[in-house]
Amino acid sequence: MGYTFSMSGVKSGGHGGDKPRIVRIGTHRNGNFKNRIAEHYLLDETKMNFNKNRPKPSDRSIFRKNIGRALLNKYGDSYLKIWEKDFIVKENRQKYGHLRDIEKEKEIESQITRIIREKFSFRFIELRGQTQRIGRRGIESSLIGTVARCKLCRPSRRWLGNYSPRKQIRESGLWLVQYLKARGLNELEKKNIARRHKKNYVLVLSLTNLCIPRGISS
Repeated sequence: MGYTFSMSGVKSGGHGGDKPRIVRIGTHRNGNFKNRIAEHYLLDETKMNFNKNRPKPSDRSIFRKNIGRALLNKYGDSYLKIWEKDFIVKENRQKYGHLRDIEKEKEIESQITRIIREKFSFRFIELRGQTQRIGRRGIESSLIGTVARCKLCRPSRRWLGNYSPRKQIRESGLWLVQYLKARGLNELEKKNIARRHKKNYVLVLSLTNLCIPRGISS
């Protein structure tokens, strides 16, 4: 249950001028919330012990994958072609594994972890019912469509996503490529979100521990 809003620490020029802006919206399958956040933040450091026959952490997190893409593209690094491969897929490991530079990948993964831990915060709201949340028919697409259309939620020139090889990310200002042109929230959905916001939660994360969400007053 729940919707995750990823808020960048880089300030935006809109909605008050000095507030972090939403740069990613995501949901999860039932019972998988903690695992998804842990994968983004790489809270299990043992996952850095990968090799040519095991996938890197960013193969399990598209959020991390996209940040890595932008880092490599920013410096015109040709390793981007290998970074794009999904080494969860056995066929890719067999076909491209010999091209991997594991030390380089670990260095990139460390940069990604540092960026996410230092520059991003997460907040979530509870919305029960997986089918009501996920995909084009769920509220996920409408939330993304709403933020993507916002003229005030624009990135700064320093935003790392400006270097993404993905046009959708560069133009939307979001670390997303799906549902950017989806319809916005309707009035009923807005009221539901606003009602849930009154019972909002802040997700407390540390470098070594994923804490249970604690209620806060709005």
